[in-house]
Amino acid sequence: MAFPCSATLAKKKVLFIMGSTGTGKTKLSIRLGTKFSSEIINSDKIQVYKGLDIVVNKIPKSERCGIPHHLLDIIDDPNYNFTVDEFCKHALDAIDLILENGHLPIIVGGSNNYLEALVEDPNNAFRSKYECCFIWLHVSLPVLFQYLDKRVDEMVDAGLVDEIREAFVPGANYSCGIRRAIGVPEFDEYILIEKETNDKDYKGKMLQEAIKRTKENTFKLAEIQLMKIRRLNDELQWGMNIIDSTEVFMAILRGENYEHLYEEIVVKSSMDIVLRFLRETISPR
Repeated sequence: MAFPCSATLAKKKVLFIMGSTGTGKTKLSIRLGTKFSSEIINSDKIQVYKGLDIVVNKIPKSERCGIPHHLLDIIDDPNYNFTVDEFCKHALDAIDLILENGHLPIIVGGSNNYLEALVEDPNNAFRSKYECCFIWLHVSLPVLFQYLDKRVDEMVDAGLVDEIREAFVPGANYSCGIRRAIGVPEFDEYILIEKETNDKDYKGKMLQEAIKRTKENTFKLAEIQLMKIRRLNDELQWGMNIIDSTEVFMAILRGENYEHLYEEIVVKSSMDIVLRFLRETISPR
């Protein structure tokens, strides 16, 4: 299903998909991108860097369904400090290019401070240029924490430690660049010790400690992101369309077939929201 390009272009509409880490933002962006004439803009400040694809949960090209992605893998230098102002400039340029192509821009990612600057900074005049639709994917934190615990284990199985080991630099600065990514600082001590001892039991213990710290900091990130999204919605009145997919994630954790729930609760609801948004004519604020 493709919404008429001319209408999308004329109305200058922009879709945002928001939510804490692990709530399925990327998956939904691909599903919507295949239904509408869309291009996706990454708003994760770590995924702008090349490398550490497992650590940062970057979607492989093979899973992007041919949908153009912007602001992914655009920075080679792992130490480069990609600022909020740079994000806003790149995002605004990408939005205008996508609209010129007659497509719907879908902005997806968890760096909510960057999104707030994009939408609210008067210098960007965002609200006067574009009409916004915000979809907020929400999962109850206790359930999300269980899922994130499982996801970190799966990332380790997929080669997370090898990826961090290959990128390891002794004494690196973890406060800027790609090394801010959760998992990289947490494994610093383990990578150092791994090179210095042959004690398998000790190395195993340190590995488990690194995994534990990674999980704990991932939980903290999810909680902080949720607080920021609530502030954007409640205090700044972003008028988000909330989709609670807790039931879907509970089914995943139970090992049940969850696809029918996902289609009904997440995909169908999102499709209805986007269709209404694209059909509406709203005067710029």
